[in-house]
Amino acid sequence: MKIEKIFTAQALAKGGRDGAITTANNALSLSLSTPKEMGGPGKAGATNPEQLFAAGYAACFEGALGVAARQADVKLSNVTVEAFIGFGQATDGGYGISADLHVNLPGIPQPQAEELVAAAHGICPYSRATKGNIEVSLTTTTNA
Repeated sequence: MKIEKIFTAQALAKGGRDGAITTANNALSLSLSTPKEMGGPGKAGATNPEQLFAAGYAACFEGALGVAARQADVKLSNVTVEAFIGFGQATDGGYGISADLHVNLPGIPQPQAEELVAAAHGICPYSRATKGNIEVSLTTTTNA
């Protein structure tokens, strides 16, 4: 799939999983630390690539929900998207990730909420990029 770029984000990583990342505009500058569960030091106050991916996917997916809702002429409020990115050994001997998205659309009937989440999954660039590459699970709730 080829795209016509309208924006390019830029970040610099130095030191790998126990280094740091900085965006070109300096809006984001973070220390990285491999979690203890993965054999690293798990330094307090540091993040890791999986947390960064979770944050980006959750934010992007909520944006896609807004597009899907506008297309369906549905008003949304107090929406939350929580992303859980798993990391582990892949069956081919390498490493892989999985994504579980928990989407809450308060005040929307459950069937309609599930339709909006499915539509957003087809719109979201993160969902489109991961399609067929990693396991993605969607959970939809309508709790107030």
